Amino acid sequence: MVRAWAMRRTMFLLPSDELAVFVRGTTRRAAYHFRHALSRIGSKDKLDKLLDEVLEALKEPRTRSELAEILSKSHGYRLKSKAGGGWGNKRPVPWVEVGKALLPVGWLLHVIAARDVIVSGPGDGSESTYVRADKWVPHWKDLTVEKAERELLVKYLRAFGPSTIQDFALWAGMYVRDAKQIWEREAESLAPVNVEGWRASILQSDVSELMEAELEEPIVRLLPYFDSFLLGHKSHRNIVDERDRKKVYRAQGWVSPVVLVDGRAMGVWSHDQNKSGLGVSVKPFSKLTGPIASQILEEASDLGRFLLCSSVKTTIG
Repeated sequence: MVRAWAMRRTMFLLPSDELAVFVRGTTRRAAYHFRHALSRIGSKDKLDKLLDEVLEALKEPRTRSELAEILSKSHGYRLKSKAGGGWGNKRPVPWVEVGKALLPVGWLLHVIAARDVIVSGPGDGSESTYVRADKWVPHWKDLTVEKAERELLVKYLRAFGPSTIQDFALWAGMYVRDAKQIWEREAESLAPVNVEGWRASILQSDVSELMEAELEEPIVRLLPYFDSFLLGHKSHRNIVDERDRKKVYRAQGWVSPVVLVDGRAMGVWSHDQNKSGLGVSVKPFSKLTGPIASQILEEASDLGRFLLCSSVKTTIG
């Protein structure tokens, strides 16, 4: 497994042998950062030179501070310390001066993803390190962008279909016009479906399995904050009833832990761990049947086992 920026340029833990699918497959998002950097610098030659020097430095794991020091001492770039820690963080971070532009050193790691694959290296105290995938991942297997985009779409539809182009664009973190290009290249492999009135698509290879699918008993899962299953569609009608949507998809982008029953959100939950054990609190959106309540207790018990808790107390309601 390896940690890297991929869909929506957020961090994921990914299988190392499939890393190129997820990173090269979302290169279009990194290309937006590249174009923005180019507009600020005004010279492709200067930007390419800077990125070449960043790539050379990242042959070994480097923290952002170390990368900034190399750019300054070895390549003569002037540095400034400014706020820019991300997500409203006002702590000072190094910025590099390129021509008349100032760019955060950490942001260069996103810009460079339009050209190469960068992953997380080992921790260095309180700072993260970053390194080129070809210098870090054993038996590194790269892919062309076009092949990676195709494989990414197939993986997406197998996990989240039925879906639309708009769903795929949101999940991957790209403009709809770019997602449409990828989608249309695979049009012959897709099948249209009608899901309770809304039109979507699935893979042709999944049609027979979907037609024959049956559930012998309810399938219950306790999903954590921001679970990937909850982030695969632009519209959330396939996950939760509209009256309960804001309990799951909350303000400021928060996504609640969800009680999932046969793929639908039937409640939210929370847990509290202390010396006396684990407490799990479930707030259903409506009355739950006995079999579903029993499976919730089993899920909570599994969570306690995973967290090495000697006792688990679960309340529903």
